[in-house]
Amino acid sequence: MNKKVLIIEDNDDIRESTAEVLDLAGYETFLAKHGKVGVEMALKHLPDIILCDIMMPELDGYGVLYLLNKNPKTANIPFIFITAKTERADMRKGMEMGADDYLTKPFDDLELFKAIESRFKKKQQSGSFSTDSDNCEAVIEALRKKGKSRSIANKQIIYVEGDDPTHLYYLIKGQVKTYKRFKDGRELSSNLHHDGDFFGYESLCNGELYADNAATLIESDIIQIPKADFMEYLLNHQTVSKTFIALLSGNIRDKGSKMLQLAYSSVRKRVAEALLQVASKFNDDPADSCTIRISRDDLAALVGTACETVSRTLADFKDEKLIDKTGNAINILSIEKLRNIRQ
Repeated sequence: MNKKVLIIEDNDDIRESTAEVLDLAGYETFLAKHGKVGVEMALKHLPDIILCDIMMPELDGYGVLYLLNKNPKTANIPFIFITAKTERADMRKGMEMGADDYLTKPFDDLELFKAIESRFKKKQQSGSFSTDSDNCEAVIEALRKKGKSRSIANKQIIYVEGDDPTHLYYLIKGQVKTYKRFKDGRELSSNLHHDGDFFGYESLCNGELYADNAATLIESDIIQIPKADFMEYLLNHQTVSKTFIALLSGNIRDKGSKMLQLAYSSVRKRVAEALLQVASKFNDDPADSCTIRISRDDLAALVGTACETVSRTLADFKDEKLIDKTGNAINILSIEKLRNIRQ
C-alpha cells in the first residue's frame, strides 16, 4: 500500500508542485489549503506523514501541531514543518512542540525525499518500542476504568499541597487548576486542565507529597484511579509509561517557559499569554476569535501579579480592541493580534 502524505500549505504553487513530485514517487497525497482543513483531513485520512506550513490563515502550523498532538489517533504521525521562516526561535518552538523535522523553502526534491524517508526509517526502527495508537488508547481506557467517577462542584479543593498522593485523576468534563498558595494568601497557578487531561501524576511518579494544590474552576466530572493501579500500569504497560513520560516532559517545558516569562516579560505580555493559555485549554474552536470565562483572581494567579494589575491591563486591551467583555466573559477579538502583542 502506498504511503499517505498530507500537505498543509496555503501557497497554491508550493502545495501543488510538492504533491506532483510525491505522486510521481508513488506516494498518495492529500492537500489542505489551510490549517483548519488540514486538521480535519488528518483525522479523516490518518496519513503516514504530514508536511505543514507555519504561517497560514485560519489556523497556523503551531496550532495544527498542537491539536493533532492532543488526539491519540494523530499524536504519533511524523510531522515536518515546511516554512520560509528560518529564525532559530521559530525552529526551536516547533521542535519543542513535537515537530520531527524542518524543511526551509525553497527546498529541492532531494531534500524533500530525504526528510520523508528519514522520518519513516526512524519510525520503523522504533516500531519494536511502540504500539499503534488504537492499542495505546485501549490500554489508557483500561486504566481509566480502574477508577471511580465523581462529580465535584465549582471552586472545590481536590487535593492539597503536602498531602500524601493516593490517586491519579482524569478529567472527564470540566476545568481544573493546579496552583501554589503562599503564606501571604497569594496564588500562582502552575497548570490548567480540561476535558481528557490526567493530573496529579507528578507526585505519584516521584514518590513525594503533593507539591501543589488542585481545585475545580467549574463543576467537573473526575475519575479517581487508585495509586496501586496506576503504578501497576506504569510499570507493566509501555504505552502508559510513554504517555506519562511525554506529559512530564511537557510540564517541564511549560514551567521553564513560565519562569522565563515571570523574569523577562512585562505584565502586559504575561496577561496576553495567560488569556491565550486559557483559550487554548478551554476553547475547542480554532477560530481567531473566541470567548473565555475565568475570574480575575484566577487570571491574576496565572499571570503572577495582583488582581488590580490584571484589571487595568484588561481595560487597556479593551481600549485597544483586542478584547471585549460580556458579563463575566472575556471575548478575545483576535488571537493572532493578542499573540503578537509587544512588551
